[in-house]
Amino acid sequence: MTNLTVGVLALQGAFVEHLTLLRQAADDWLRQQQHEPSTATATATTTTAPGSSPPGASPSSHASPHTDADRWNADADADAHISTRKPNTDEEPTTITTTNLTHISHFTFLEIRTPPELARCDALILPGGESTSISLIAARTGLLEPLREFVKVARKSVWGTCAGLILLAESANETKATGQELIGGLDVRVQRNYFGRQVESFEAELHLPFLQDAHPFHSVFIRAPVVEKVLSPTTTSGSVPPPSGEDGAKQAAPRQSTKPPVEILGRLPGRAKSIRDKTTTAEDLGEEGDIIAVRQGNVFGTAFHPELTGDGRIHRWWLGEVVKAKMEELKASQGA
Repeated sequence: MTNLTVGVLALQGAFVEHLTLLRQAADDWLRQQQHEPSTATATATTTTAPGSSPPGASPSSHASPHTDADRWNADADADAHISTRKPNTDEEPTTITTTNLTHISHFTFLEIRTPPELARCDALILPGGESTSISLIAARTGLLEPLREFVKVARKSVWGTCAGLILLAESANETKATGQELIGGLDVRVQRNYFGRQVESFEAELHLPFLQDAHPFHSVFIRAPVVEKVLSPTTTSGSVPPPSGEDGAKQAAPRQSTKPPVEILGRLPGRAKSIRDKTTTAEDLGEEGDIIAVRQGNVFGTAFHPELTGDGRIHRWWLGEVVKAKMEELKASQGA
């Protein structure tokens, strides 16, 4: 049985919401892998501590076993199951069991707060929150360097939302006077709080071609950054760079050059469209729009908060990319 473990950094921010959508995405992804229904019926079971809800879920966010089992059918090749639990607790994990999953037969979702918990993960989400606080807590708990190893050396799949995007950038402007440690991994420079303060947060409909879905994605921007510049690939120099780069931007610790180029996966086509005139397009405004979603190899970043919308399409897409990466890793290890 091949296990895939995905962690969500749980130092501060919206990690619970990510866990909820990851469970939903895994359930949807499993069903999409099913063949024509004929030979067996999938089942779903939920086991938690007596009288409690699944970790990270409200009573209404996780369907009952009977509802899940009645909702879909599948054929059988191999058992698969999803478990979600808080590390180092006595609670039983939430478990969803189905059939006929190609290669991956077990998903586990964890809240990550320590290096040993991080070491269990095949992939990781860095949630939105306050990037300076997350960075400070990570440094004080001994997680900062393991996170850099996870992203830059092990090259495991990572997704950062809002504050997570800032932490994954190789350079960030508008950092606080006390400075902020970055993890790095994306050869971009981000502008913190690009749209203004908390009261200037907003929602927008985004067209995201990588989802291969004609329906717009309703997005939430809260003190959001944007990618203001794609940088030349960074290289390992054997020493930590000075605290600030050009224009006073904070720099991440160096690492081996990333081979894949930075891909721009999404733009916010002007605030005129997103806030005031929802019929105006970026082309009408004569602009491409601000960069709000990028990917470089194993690292994915979004400036907005998909976890706050209840729309699991990006989580579903990302989980599929994680599965692909895991399969490539397994094939490479078998061929070695």
